[in-house]
Amino acid sequence: MTMKILLIAPASGKWRHVGRRRWLNGRTFRFSLLSLLSVAAESPSDADIRVVDEQIDEIPWDADVDLVGITCMTALAPRAYEIAQRFRSRHIPVVLGGVHPTLCPEEAARHADAIVVGEAEGVWGQVVADASAGRLQGMYRNELPPLDGLKRPPRHLLSAGKYATINAVQATRGCPHGCDFCAIAAFNRHTQRRRPVEEVIAEIRDLPSRGFMFVDDNLTADRDYAESLFTALKPLRKRWVAQSTLAITDDPGLVRLMADAGCAGIFAGLETFSAENLGSVNKTCHRVEQYREAIQVLHRHGITVEAGIVFGFDGDGPDVFRRTLKMLDDLEVDLIQVSIFTPLPGTPRATLLADRIFDHDWADYDFHHAVFQPAKMSARDLQAGHDWVTYQFYRPWRILRRLWRHLRRPGAWPSVPYLATVNAAYRGRTHRWQIRGWDPAENAPAGGRLRLGVTPRSLAVVQQ
Repeated sequence: MTMKILLIAPASGKWRHVGRRRWLNGRTFRFSLLSLLSVAAESPSDADIRVVDEQIDEIPWDADVDLVGITCMTALAPRAYEIAQRFRSRHIPVVLGGVHPTLCPEEAARHADAIVVGEAEGVWGQVVADASAGRLQGMYRNELPPLDGLKRPPRHLLSAGKYATINAVQATRGCPHGCDFCAIAAFNRHTQRRRPVEEVIAEIRDLPSRGFMFVDDNLTADRDYAESLFTALKPLRKRWVAQSTLAITDDPGLVRLMADAGCAGIFAGLETFSAENLGSVNKTCHRVEQYREAIQVLHRHGITVEAGIVFGFDGDGPDVFRRTLKMLDDLEVDLIQVSIFTPLPGTPRATLLADRIFDHDWADYDFHHAVFQPAKMSARDLQAGHDWVTYQFYRPWRILRRLWRHLRRPGAWPSVPYLATVNAAYRGRTHRWQIRGWDPAENAPAGGRLRLGVTPRSLAVVQQ
């Protein structure tokens, strides 16, 4: 009998309420569900599979299906549990997987007929067989499988026209660094696995468009592997973006090869401009004093830099927001993703901060809500400063200045469309979600309101 399988990626509350037809709210820059496509690839060849991204599509609650699979990060766990309950009430078996069920298996198991701890490769086929026979086990554990011989993700299952790109590729999984706040590092046990270069290149060669993105956590962690990959990529004349650390600029030859291979931009988790803060969370791959030169090296090769910035370290006081914004301007960072330090379950940092966590609603663990008491400011100030930096960085005049600066750099033209579009998407988010905040180093404005999609329920901080 052909199994009918429904695979679902839940959406958070703020996404479900913004509507699905708005372009410049950042929704279209969602990663193209590579995790669910990997599950689909592991399903029996005769299975009838449907992939639903709730951020894009409505969930077919009345669908005639035999099995539902749901993947989730921590912030999406409550919604995943709601979805699971709806289908289980119809006596349809539900399997949960992903980072949160892996790090919190006992909790997740209470909301599903089975959970997958770890990755799908090597176990999902058994899950489907057991579901078909009506004998689902409660838990399927998987060690970190080797990445050679991975099946191609069935991208045709996605609504291509609803995404900026569905061409997401993964060459490696995990990261060898020991950052104690990172759930991905905990999931992968601080290791990195690599696919054979020839298999990655074969997949990229067959992509229908010129542009794609690597969704690796740290594509350049292994320099020898990165060099082999970039050398093989160069003849394809593709354009791509990836995640990396600034440590790659220690090797100018590798940066030059990266640019020649088509790199338009990198996302780098700078996190903070305080060396003390980095040391406190065991992030040793970045050196604050070298940020300026590292970014200049990338810019000289036409590579844009999107910085991950985190507020809420124990060394951060109310003046950190203004200083950070000035540094971002001075360093000519092209894009930022601003986060609030979030003690995710299953990480060492969550254990260390346990007595300071006041919000245990997983829906607020989206990196944009203050869920613990910071050391040197109030949670209200942390939320306000996070919102303020986001709003200020994506003001129209700053975006235009960044684009002008970029146009004056050597080899910049090919990455201009990417840079302009992503800046506009982030600007759309600040407008749609009414992100504004204020500078905590100054007095809060009269009637000041904290708004980031859904105002933090656990903070009674909204001034009327």
